[in-house]
Amino acid sequence: MKKSALLHAVLVVVAGLSLVSCGARYGSGAGTAVAASQVTERVFASQSASSPTASGGLFIIDGQYDTLVRGGEVSAGTSPGMMVTSADRTTLLAFDIATNKIDVVNTSKPSLIGSIQLAGPTTSMVVPQPNVGYTAVPATPLNATSPGAVVFLNLTSGGIIADVSVPNAQTVVSNPNGTQLLAFSNDSDSVTVLSPALVNTGIPVTVAVPGFDRPVNAIVSSDGSTAYVLNCGAECGGTQASVQGVNLLTSPPSLSGAPVPVDGATIAFLSGTTLYVAGNSPTNSACTGENTMAKTCGRVDIVDLTSMTVTGSAVITDGYHNRIDMGNGGQLFIGSMDCTNIGNVNNVQGEVRGCLSIFNTTNSSVVIPPDNGDVTGLQSFTTRYVEYVAEGGNLRVYDLFTDQLLPNNQYIENGTIIITGFITDVKAVDFF
Repeated sequence: MKKSALLHAVLVVVAGLSLVSCGARYGSGAGTAVAASQVTERVFASQSASSPTASGGLFIIDGQYDTLVRGGEVSAGTSPGMMVTSADRTTLLAFDIATNKIDVVNTSKPSLIGSIQLAGPTTSMVVPQPNVGYTAVPATPLNATSPGAVVFLNLTSGGIIADVSVPNAQTVVSNPNGTQLLAFSNDSDSVTVLSPALVNTGIPVTVAVPGFDRPVNAIVSSDGSTAYVLNCGAECGGTQASVQGVNLLTSPPSLSGAPVPVDGATIAFLSGTTLYVAGNSPTNSACTGENTMAKTCGRVDIVDLTSMTVTGSAVITDGYHNRIDMGNGGQLFIGSMDCTNIGNVNNVQGEVRGCLSIFNTTNSSVVIPPDNGDVTGLQSFTTRYVEYVAEGGNLRVYDLFTDQLLPNNQYIENGTIIITGFITDVKAVDFF
């Protein structure tokens, strides 16, 4: 089952040396490093390294000029990978894949303020409220029940508030104000809804909502009233991929309407009343319209939430789709892992293909950039027409006017920002 590959990927510490360069683009300043206190558009990149002259940590990048910040490195474990930020972006969590610790960073200083030891690896963290975070840890041991929990994190003291039993919990999603959590377990046809306020009250914290088909994730509406659950279906050992509405205002939460069948559903992006859903279909996997050596391809489907119908579809790369972000120009960046890699970006001969797809939401065209490797991080901007992409351990910068890497100049080489080591994730911490 492909979903289990997500957890497997966390266990593999990939390290290396990426020799790339700093660069400036769409700004009037020089591409030289400046002090962290002078940067107004900061971006964190998590990096693991296996070099005698380098160590793992979080690097700070000037998001206006694509340059490293002078003295802008935060020590956060030996192999930091996945990162999440709080709603106000003052707190950043970085999961260390070597020690199974979550490092807590105050982005305002910036500095490490504590670490929280987990019982095992995680692929999912959320911080909906100040000072409190949640993570799904499938290996958490609990008495008299199967392993797995949603772990409640105290981000102030650096401790664990509670381990709430959710057997084999893989993913946790929060409503906007953190009063409800949705937890997804491997090989399950139900969704667990948690109410954090009920911890230590004697009232059950969780309720299982049945009626799904291998659900793996959800998108919650901005008002918190509805969750659009992604049924992975056949891709995850079930029957039919679909989007299922859930009314979160009822007690217990209830299914809302019939599921909307889609080609695949492992990740989605909500834009107004349109939901873009990506995944793979065992019965509709041809790479129709693409000139590629790949034997199978994935799909992105467009779902109109007002009518709950699919209004369009496009062919994208295969692999397990678990990263998605909308660029400033309306391009939807979709990343996957364990996809069909073709060619070698360092020795270009014929087709080069990796795990990134760029779907243009204005004309439904798709660009597959000539790069290799899993996509592990995406970051868009509102003041610039670029997208940061962590792919294959490199931090690429894509020009949204061309859907290509930024061209070489005295600061940019192959559209890549110079950071020694393997880049896993990228997160902006200023509102821009």
